[in-house]
Amino acid sequence: MEIERKYLIPQLPENYKAYPHKEIEQGYLSTNPVVRIRKSDDSYTLTYKGPGLMVREEYNLPLTKEAYEHLCPKADGRLIHKIRYNIPYQEIYTIELDIFLDDLSPLILAEVEFPSEEAANCFVPPDWFGEDVTFSSNYHNSTLSQHV
Repeated sequence: MEIERKYLIPQLPENYKAYPHKEIEQGYLSTNPVVRIRKSDDSYTLTYKGPGLMVREEYNLPLTKEAYEHLCPKADGRLIHKIRYNIPYQEIYTIELDIFLDDLSPLILAEVEFPSEEAANCFVPPDWFGEDVTFSSNYHNSTLSQHV
């Protein structure tokens, strides 16, 4: 089960480059249900996500580089390319700060995953977060992949 909140980021925090980051490329074989392929540095996964906005099922399976490259041309819409910074917050959370590249630039989103719906509903974001877009499917990566 994935429980996460998502926010627009109007301006990057000053020290974001001090945190670990990875380059991500991902495409969608289906958007309903969501079936995603992802390359994260040198790691490859196939992900299934069920319906929902803040809470939904999620299953990840490993892929080989060859399987990823075979599936890439089958993706609908655009491949999404972004840099993800992992920023610790309040000692128990990690902010996944996504800086989108190519034609989705200058979009910047932050996601935070939670152990429960209660924790997600009680979350107080840092001051540098913008609008909460958790309940807008317009900011799901699967939706962004379709607007070419």
